[in-house]
Amino acid sequence: MKRRRTLVALVFVAALLSSTPRAQDLARGQELFSLCAHCHGAQGQGSPLALAPSIGGLEPWYVVKQLQNFKDGVRAMHFDDLAGMRMRPMARWLKTPEDMSSVAAYVASLAPVPIEITLVGGDPARGAALYATCSGCHGLKGEGVEPVGAPSLRHTSDWYQRTQIKNYQQGIRGSDPRDVGGAAMRAMSMLLADDQAIKDVLAHIATLSQPPSGGAE
Repeated sequence: MKRRRTLVALVFVAALLSSTPRAQDLARGQELFSLCAHCHGAQGQGSPLALAPSIGGLEPWYVVKQLQNFKDGVRAMHFDDLAGMRMRPMARWLKTPEDMSSVAAYVASLAPVPIEITLVGGDPARGAALYATCSGCHGLKGEGVEPVGAPSLRHTSDWYQRTQIKNYQQGIRGSDPRDVGGAAMRAMSMLLADDQAIKDVLAHIATLSQPPSGGAE
């Protein structure tokens, strides 16, 4: 019994260590991120003018997945995806899986920047009803669910989410057969009947990133 408890403890410690980025990984990631910062900002806060979303605190597994998609041409092969086509050479600049992991670890280490609401006219109450379908993958609080490949939505720019929903609807994104998650998102995006529905669901998502009244998040 004692031996079993020791084995379980060792497995737990190994898992913890494997999930904790090493100092050298973060240092390398910071070095690589200096290029990314030209569009995404030094704190990963994003820039609408640069078509670059906020990415500070984004899950490392999702960052790696999207970088790989850009490199492999799974994403950003449509001529109407201007922002994506900008990202493709940036992703290809990362030559090794280790470099992708390092920059993803650094992005994840950045504190999420409070999102500035840019869309107006959305109804969060109606959006909450629409979001019920989204929550099956993205979580009730928009926290994301890694096993199904769904990222957190809580600190993502609303203008960027709107653009991506429209990209899915128009087949600009999610049409590559290798992109299983994108295909699922394309189908889900079709449930939003018009631009008002998109603004409604994004107005609800915006409430998920707000700290509860009277306390910190």
